[in-house]
Amino acid sequence: MSGHILPPLLIPLLKRLSDGRFHSGQDMARFFQVSRATIFNLLQTAEQHGVRIHAVRGKGYRLAERLSWLDSGELQALLSASGHGYAIKTVEETYSTNSLLTQDALAGAAHRTVLYADYQHAGRGRRGREWQSPLGGGLAFSVLWRFERGMDQLSGLSIAVGLALARALAARCPLPIKLKWPNDVLAGYRKLAGILVEVQGELSGPSFAVIGIGVNEHLPSLHRREIDQAVVDLDEMGVQLSRAELLHAILSELAHTMALFEQEGVRPILAEWPHWHAHEGRAVLLRTPDGHRHAGTASGLDDAGNLLLTLASGEVRKFTAGEVSLRPAAAK
Repeated sequence: MSGHILPPLLIPLLKRLSDGRFHSGQDMARFFQVSRATIFNLLQTAEQHGVRIHAVRGKGYRLAERLSWLDSGELQALLSASGHGYAIKTVEETYSTNSLLTQDALAGAAHRTVLYADYQHAGRGRRGREWQSPLGGGLAFSVLWRFERGMDQLSGLSIAVGLALARALAARCPLPIKLKWPNDVLAGYRKLAGILVEVQGELSGPSFAVIGIGVNEHLPSLHRREIDQAVVDLDEMGVQLSRAELLHAILSELAHTMALFEQEGVRPILAEWPHWHAHEGRAVLLRTPDGHRHAGTASGLDDAGNLLLTLASGEVRKFTAGEVSLRPAAAK
């Protein structure tokens, strides 16, 4: 059910049901000033999107599983206490936080603007793939970062962002957190989070990056069936964080890592890469978009954040972000 625009009242209705209590159809119809039939139809739509709802005669409706929503006030308080300067913009629904924030950036949005969406119906991953963003089940947001330097000096930016996200999640997850080049975060070698960094501007400056991040919190089985790789979510690992706490943790780590990137470039960040790399020193198989396969050993990154692959012949070849899909060699 991804890719579908939601009825306008669906998210407010689900937020009202998120208190864990039963609500009668009549009470909800009165609260939202619609008919009971409209409430029933909205709940059916929610179930089509993977939301499980308990209906009990004489009691009403309640959610069968918790959904996560952002408390903007809690997030602002956390950011104020930690001194991190971000401008937070929230929307209930958008097609893609990266696309919408890029529009805002071109219209003059401020440096370090964060666009958070309760739901995105056309979220994007690398190479045009869709990012699954279930209702109330995943964190989806984008951050605008402006640079005085040009686009040609932003090599390795996605590696810096990946490291920041890995650090934030590793401090809170029981499973080992690793990075799968160039932009996936794995927990126990299953995908937990993804990154999409898009850069615009002048070659000599100024420029800006829109940093899109998605984290799995609770993936309904409906959505898991649509994903073509092993995935994991925070609920499965027993991680109990409010959405504001999770977003604050990521934004705090991002602020620290981006400051380092702006001052010293990607070199000090690359020094940490072997520790985080899921496939460092392992036999791997790279598939390029043209269908070619390249077998070898993952041998770190170059100064631009490109993956270095040592072939059986001893030749070292580099692959740039966006060109390859990395899998363990056993996954032939």
